[in-house]
Amino acid sequence: MADQYDLLVIGAGPGGYVAAIRGAQLGMKVAIIEREHMAGICSNWGCIPTKALLRSAEIYGHMGHAKDYGLTAENFGFDLDGIVKRSRAIAAQMNNGVQFLMKKNKIDIIWGEATITKPGEIKVAASKKPVVQPQGPVPKNTLGEGTYKAKNIIIATGARPRVLPGIEPDGNKIWTYFEALKPAEMPKSLVVMGSGAIGIEFASFYRSFGAEVTVIELLPTILPVEDAEISGLARKRLEKRGIKIITEAKVAKVEKTGNGVVAHVETKDGKTQQVTGDKLISAVGVMCNIEGLGLETVGVKTERGAIVIDNYGKTSVDGIWAIGDVAGPPMLAHKAEHEAVITVEKIAGLKVHGLDKTKVPGCTYCEPQVASVGLTEAKAKEAGREIKVGRFPFVGNGKAIALGEPDGLVKTIFDAKTGELLGAHMIGAEVTELIQGFVVAMNLETTEEELIHTIFPHPTLSETMKESVLNAYDRALNI
Repeated sequence: MADQYDLLVIGAGPGGYVAAIRGAQLGMKVAIIEREHMAGICSNWGCIPTKALLRSAEIYGHMGHAKDYGLTAENFGFDLDGIVKRSRAIAAQMNNGVQFLMKKNKIDIIWGEATITKPGEIKVAASKKPVVQPQGPVPKNTLGEGTYKAKNIIIATGARPRVLPGIEPDGNKIWTYFEALKPAEMPKSLVVMGSGAIGIEFASFYRSFGAEVTVIELLPTILPVEDAEISGLARKRLEKRGIKIITEAKVAKVEKTGNGVVAHVETKDGKTQQVTGDKLISAVGVMCNIEGLGLETVGVKTERGAIVIDNYGKTSVDGIWAIGDVAGPPMLAHKAEHEAVITVEKIAGLKVHGLDKTKVPGCTYCEPQVASVGLTEAKAKEAGREIKVGRFPFVGNGKAIALGEPDGLVKTIFDAKTGELLGAHMIGAEVTELIQGFVVAMNLETTEEELIHTIFPHPTLSETMKESVLNAYDRALNI
């Protein structure tokens, strides 16, 4: 007899576990199916452990500039093994934390590989991958192989690194982010293929510890989803740090040598150059985990490798929903979490607002940090909007100068007729924390007048945000 649930969630990443918790909060009987580890790629191999590595790099960088702050730091160095162990320990803590949340909310955990056999029914087989259990005894809410039924199924299986033919990662000389997160030794030189958030964050991390880094990007700009002006500033700052960047170029092939790798790079002018490195990180995007779920059997529609959904997570089949990376871009943990709540509340019959992708912020935690929300200047113009653009540099901000972080820019884009905030784009210290102010403003449909009449505390980096708004309307005070 199959176990009966109100909601079955496939995948225990940020989207999946949040969906399970929200379902339990609404009185549903919920189980979550996971084949490998709780908390998903984000907490185990992505968002959280990379930030732990980057924090070590940030502190190390500050130590190198101690004299600028009137301090002395001599004969300092780094312990790569210690840096990696700290990162992995934080990942384990996150894993265990999600296990605790499942127990707290009385959510059953089913370990194994899930296949949807028909709407409302899932067969779970033994996992092909080693299951990462928490420290201590196995929780009582843990189940295994079998057939499970539910009124509603949410697919939250995430994504994995994209592999290019002929440049397949081998775990030794060609890495994905999995290997890049736990290096046994610091490479002296590194080739990074792809300049999205993942590629640039790893380029920044390894450069901080002395590696010679070359980034190769197919498109004309790095961080291609960002506003072109911000992307250009990021490139200048990264190049100033010694990172070599080659844009409008592709890696045609990679040769493995006794000492490392040789990337054969074709540039837009048809020329080929060779770039050598001890290691190569392949950061050319991700692929949705849609295989083996039985989607074809039950008729769930997919497009361009992702599950097709509406703004509430509904697929083409009643009772089957999808959220997070498996449902397509933007592939961000916070988007998955927000989708999870929307979808579960829709299932519960609550009045909900569908996901507005234009209000999903993006953050890149390199040095310097980059953050944004809404339309870029180019996209706003393409949409036919008459716009006002404001800019304010960090060099005009007292807190930035006091921090020793005068390099940065806040850029705001408004509708010239209505005053609607269309987009905000930032580069500089702690902008990944500042961006949420603009996200809130956009969700509240705030106009420039309301932002101008808002008091920002002094001295803070956040004052750059208000000054950017003032600048858009020719009212900037500090520049």
